[in-house]
Amino acid sequence: MWEQLRRFSALERTARGIFLRAIVLLPLISLSLRLRGFRKTQASLQKFLAPPAASGAESSRIRADLTARMVRAAVRDCSLDHPTCLEESLAIWSLLGREGIVCELRIGVRKHDEKFEAHAWVECGGAALNEPEAMHEHYAAFDAALSSLPPGPQ
Repeated sequence: MWEQLRRFSALERTARGIFLRAIVLLPLISLSLRLRGFRKTQASLQKFLAPPAASGAESSRIRADLTARMVRAAVRDCSLDHPTCLEESLAIWSLLGREGIVCELRIGVRKHDEKFEAHAWVECGGAALNEPEAMHEHYAAFDAALSSLPPGPQ
């Protein structure tokens, strides 16, 4: 615990803020997905998205990378229940969208050892943010990014 507190204290102010928002957002997303489903959860998160920011691509990419790192840190260090890739991706997508950073929530599928598997990730500028080992390349992604689909019936 002391090591986690020391690492948190060493973060810059912006990173600490993102980390704290992720700690709060992850369990809320998890609960919403279980109770309300994907479409209604995404529609709720979409209400808080900002219009695309006019900042440069490089500064947006730096902020996107920082956000993905802080959400992964929140997943690793503070979760009572390990969030799924969908919960993690929705948190990243939502936090970036609130900053006006354009990104896409992607979901892909594959059949592996006779089992159907699905995976979610976030892309910013064509690069996967929460995929350090390019795991998403083993999945066939749906053609349309889910961040641009309208919410289903309420």
